[in-house]
Amino acid sequence: MKLDELINFPLLKTEHVEITVASILVVILILTATIVILRVIRGFFKKYISRNDAERRSYWSVYLILRYVVWVVILVVILETSGVKISILLASITALLVGVGFGIQQLFSDIASGIVLIFERNLQINDIIQLEDETVGKVIQIGLRTSKLKTRDDVILVVPNSKFVNDTIINWSQMDFKTRFSVAVGVAYGSDTRLVTKILLECASRIKSISAHPKPFVRFNDFGDSSLDFQIFFWVKEPFLVEFAKSELRYAIDDEFRKHGVQIPFPQRDLHIKSNATLTQVKHEIK
Repeated sequence: MKLDELINFPLLKTEHVEITVASILVVILILTATIVILRVIRGFFKKYISRNDAERRSYWSVYLILRYVVWVVILVVILETSGVKISILLASITALLVGVGFGIQQLFSDIASGIVLIFERNLQINDIIQLEDETVGKVIQIGLRTSKLKTRDDVILVVPNSKFVNDTIINWSQMDFKTRFSVAVGVAYGSDTRLVTKILLECASRIKSISAHPKPFVRFNDFGDSSLDFQIFFWVKEPFLVEFAKSELRYAIDDEFRKHGVQIPFPQRDLHIKSNATLTQVKHEIK
């Protein structure tokens, strides 16, 4: 048997499939080349990721997407090389794909959203974000289908990527270098408002996690039902830990109010009781 006859010798031949020795050799060559190329690409990604440790999971997801795409293309090429008619194969499984598609459409939505997040880079590792339900967390992983957040309670939250694309979220890390927050406080009627303002500013200046620039400021918001309503605004560099700063500030305010005799009032109501004989006014304090 001549060499060309050996190479073209049919190993399997049907109406839609024809596999020869040559097609087997071509498949082996394609697989070998693909494995070598993917190893080179993987080495490049590993080298780049080692320099950007904070974003290593995002870049690794890009590599995984690239690898999946390459293998899908190679599979199509191999099937065509082997003599398999792709159009006939796809037609045979179309009904199955449609039925399965309805069941896993959310899965594809999450994966597509993950691809969008990776390439748009609106969400990155270590970003502090707030979800629609007001959950605040730090992004510790961005995967192809889901991402992981670490909440302020040190709970790891696994969130489908579609929520980051379809819902409205606040990314505190993409705002200014420092983020502004506030603490509200009410004092009793008759309190010295200028003294209250001074106390609030002094308390904020003693909290190390509160930035000195921009300077904190106080706003006299309203004459409330039972109190004079104030709000102190301040900036912090670490919004993820702002609840600790707020707690320290409240402790300091309470201590200073006690020292200076500034009272935080209880809610109170005036009740007017009418009788047939007399009209009696009773002031009732609800505590």
